[in-house]
Amino acid sequence: MTRLSPTEYLDHIRSESARFRAVLAGCDPAARVPACPDWDAADLLWHLGEVQWFWSQVIGRRPAAPREDDPRPDRPGDTAGLLAFFDESSGALVAALESADPTEPAWSWADEQRVGFTYRRQAHEALIHRLDAEQTAGTTTPLDARLAADGVAELMEVMYGGEPPAWGRFEPGVGQVDVRITDAGETIRVRPGTFVGTDPESGKAYDGPHLLVVPEPSGAAAATVAGTAADLDAWLWKRAGDAGVTWDGDEAARDGFLAAVIPPLD
Repeated sequence: MTRLSPTEYLDHIRSESARFRAVLAGCDPAARVPACPDWDAADLLWHLGEVQWFWSQVIGRRPAAPREDDPRPDRPGDTAGLLAFFDESSGALVAALESADPTEPAWSWADEQRVGFTYRRQAHEALIHRLDAEQTAGTTTPLDARLAADGVAELMEVMYGGEPPAWGRFEPGVGQVDVRITDAGETIRVRPGTFVGTDPESGKAYDGPHLLVVPEPSGAAAATVAGTAADLDAWLWKRAGDAGVTWDGDEAARDGFLAAVIPPLD
């Protein structure tokens, strides 16, 4: 229920990227990024530029998957070069998405293998890194409430959750949790638990906290976490504390939820 239209996602990619660029253009390139302390402002500028370059390539070459030996851009050595690279990358991403139907097949690292995944994911990528840029520069502006509400949903559905692949399994934990987005009138119910399995391609074993969205909830949840879309989105992305987040209900269900959303996201 939180999804935006492809046109709206694309508008947000444009506007959030433009704000990100404007903030970092006037920021000390050595300023530390509060949410990513290993990065400075120049690293942040390079990161989003490289991300947008990568996804422009994915969409431009759809439906082929990227290859490990594909050439990648070299990092420019100064702020002017980084800004120029970002302008080129961001423009290429917007142009690629403008020329693609969201329903077309396209590679992604998630279950959704369509262009629409990149529309949504890159709108949220730009939003959160715009917030990073503003926090780095010491001046913040509000998050768009509708986009932030969808950001909370994406975190539950994709970033911290999702159906396990065929080689893995989900072991349910204690209770279910309602994630209540107060200003959007939306509630997303999730079941905390554990994802277990070994990826046959990489040989990597997984055994850790995970969330599954409950598509048709019935009865009351064991616990509820509530906040505005902006407060929840920034908190879940570790870009803000939990001052705007409230809890109610069973502590074991709460602990299971918190265990699943503890890992930081870049």
